[in-house]
Amino acid sequence: MVVCVCVVRGRLYSSCVQSSMLHGIETWPVRKENEVPLQRAEMRIISWMCGIKLQDRVPSEGLRGRLGLDDIISVLQQNRLQWYGHLLQKEENEWMKKCMEYEVEGAMPRSTPNKTFICCLQYFDTFGSASGRAFSL
Repeated sequence: MVVCVCVVRGRLYSSCVQSSMLHGIETWPVRKENEVPLQRAEMRIISWMCGIKLQDRVPSEGLRGRLGLDDIISVLQQNRLQWYGHLLQKEENEWMKKCMEYEVEGAMPRSTPNKTFICCLQYFDTFGSASGRAFSL
């Protein structure tokens, strides 16, 4: 009975909380400093839902397994690939497709240049998806 309650809680979390946390995030490049707070917030919510305290020292994968959830970053990558599929179906003259291929003119900053949407997808293509399946651009 407890397992059933955890799975229902996981589905509720996935459909309501996780989708709200990731709303619109697939359209902009996420940096590591943006990923870490997302993961921390997710784990605090999951621990609270399972009734686990930090002192119990239960691993994150164990808690996600109880609820039947994937890591929030892998869900983000899946959403990003889904968004890319929608972009590929658009016609060439639509503004979204033009924005995807737009290159900013001018001098690049001295620091590391900002990631573009295509750079994020190429990085994901290099390392494959969280489920072990790879795709090609």
